[in-house]
Parts: sequence; structure tokens; C-alpha cells
Amino acid sequence: MKRARIEKRPIDPERLRRLPPEGFSWIDRRFVRHGFLEALPRDAILLYFFLVAVADAEGLSFYSDPTASRLLELDREELSRARARLIAAELILYRQPLYQVLALPALRRRSSSTASRSSPASPRGGEAMSIAEFFATLRREASAADTAPASPER
Repeated sequence: MKRARIEKRPIDPERLRRLPPEGFSWIDRRFVRHGFLEALPRDAILLYFFLVAVADAEGLSFYSDPTASRLLELDREELSRARARLIAAELILYRQPLYQVLALPALRRRSSSTASRSSPASPRGGEAMSIAEFFATLRREASAADTAPASPER
């Protein structure tokens, strides 16, 4: 059975998203479609979204570890592990103090075995949420995971 195609029209045409006059910040939707969101742990996703938000048009930013740790509420080890995961996934390069957000690598195949975590449940039943809401959801789930009894996977 063929599904009806949803017609996409802006809900509020006066508030269309545009490139900011200063800086550059955009998350490529292939980040989700190519399985990066499913494959990365929450801390790595949080760091990636932060780096995308603060990077210039060439993907460069130079936030220090203490500042990034404070803003993202990650300790030094969590930040280091998140950075290592992003480097391994070929999403960023790092040469202290400089980060470079890279163009997404070639198509990754999605599989249930590549998912290292469950994706956060949307508080809106699958509807879009703001980046602030997304980060708040990640923090809540991370806090719940920290207070849960340790499992053999951890």
C-alpha cells in the first residue's frame, strides 16, 4: 500500500531558518539517516552538536576542555571519551586546542547491531524538538543512567 505524501509547508513562514549572519551552524541530516545518531553514545552526540554549533564555516573551533566540560556538564574523562568516539567515527579532528568538524564520511550502513544505545524518547511523541529540549533529554537520560545500578555492559 502506498502512503500518501505529506505536503511540507512552513508552519510559520516568518520564522524560516536561515544561515546566521555571524558564524555558521548546521547539522547535516545525513547524521541521522546514515546511522551516526544510533551508533554514538550520548556524550559524543552532545559534543558533536556543540562543536557544530560553535564552529566557523570551515568547521573550526577552539573551546578549551575546561570550558567545554563546564558547558556540556561532562567531566574530563567523559569529554575525552566523547572526543575519541567522534575521531574514530571520522566526524572530527582534534589538535589541541583546535577542533575541526569534518564533512560526513561516505554512506554508513545502518544495522541494529551498530546501535550502541537506545535513542532518546521524544517528549512530543516523535514530533520535532528544539536543540535545547534535545540536550535536556540527553542530560535527563544520562542522569538516570548514572543513578541506575551498574550493568555488565558498562
